[in-house]
Amino acid sequence: MASTIPGADVEIPEVPAPGEEGQGPEARRKSLTIGAVCKQLTQEFPDISISKIRYLEDQKLLTPRRTAGGYRLYSASDVSRLRTILRLQRDEFLPLRVIRQELAAGRSEADLATPAKAEGRPARRATTVAVQGSGALYSLDDVVEDTGADPRLVAELEEYGVIKGAVRAGVKYYDETEREIIRAVTELARYGVAGRNLRVFRSSADRESALLQQILAPALRSRNPDRRREAVEALENLAAVASHLKHLLLIRDLRKIAG
Repeated sequence: MASTIPGADVEIPEVPAPGEEGQGPEARRKSLTIGAVCKQLTQEFPDISISKIRYLEDQKLLTPRRTAGGYRLYSASDVSRLRTILRLQRDEFLPLRVIRQELAAGRSEADLATPAKAEGRPARRATTVAVQGSGALYSLDDVVEDTGADPRLVAELEEYGVIKGAVRAGVKYYDETEREIIRAVTELARYGVAGRNLRVFRSSADRESALLQQILAPALRSRNPDRRREAVEALENLAAVASHLKHLLLIRDLRKIAG
């Protein structure tokens, strides 16, 4: 049996995915087109888009099977993996490189299920925070398309020193961390938080960074590559612990406000 791509007069033949040979048509019909996946996740992730799903595939985070005609088909496990990726971005603000590590370590949708939120417990923190390397670079157009940010907000963030970007061949580019900062601030902007209000976050981050640098400065300056590598690993772990502690302190204070 063939399925039809929403919005197009094109039918997709039901080609079994690897491991599906011998299964009945009912099992194969559970595969979804990219448009159907986008529609299914819209309620939890209002900013989801077909272009974003394709981008995650380009980053090797998703590998949906393809029909003979080249159409993407997503299995239930693909959708679950996508939901995990989106939750890690939204709830823990992890860059894609770290998300890739989390998935490789077995992080799954079950680890991010809603009971913790329902019980008022903080979400599980990431085990590490990557501090080396900036990852891929993105133009302003790429960032705006991926995050839904207003270009004027991006300019405001630069004005207040929250992000910097880098000019290459006359074009401004932003790294993965800056892109995720823009994504987070875009979410805050929906509640009326402006770029100038983010100075408190910037000041807090600067103080925490200075403290961690003071703790590990001798090892980080070491000429011994093994000692320096160990120092970087320690820095990443300390950053994760500090981030989690800050989150817990914030939750504590917010409970007082809501109480």
